[in-house]
Amino acid sequence: MNKLHANKLRVCLLALPLLLSGCLEVDQHPEWLHGQYAGKQDNRPFDVRFHNDRLAWSAAINNRTQKQNEYNRANP
Repeated sequence: MNKLHANKLRVCLLALPLLLSGCLEVDQHPEWLHGQYAGKQDNRPFDVRFHNDRLAWSAAINNRTQKQNEYNRANP
């Protein structure tokens, strides 16, 4: 193998990672179908933990907030 072929092979080996890195890019935007979002639907907290009872979820959040209120904790 002469020196010219060795240099061409070296350049090809150095360029190969650059070419492959461009091919591995994944599309990160969800698709839109008929003008609407077609990605995964996110579950709401009251759907997951409170069996779709929004009032129970709201009451739990309100109770937690009141326990963190410093005025209520300082003056029992």
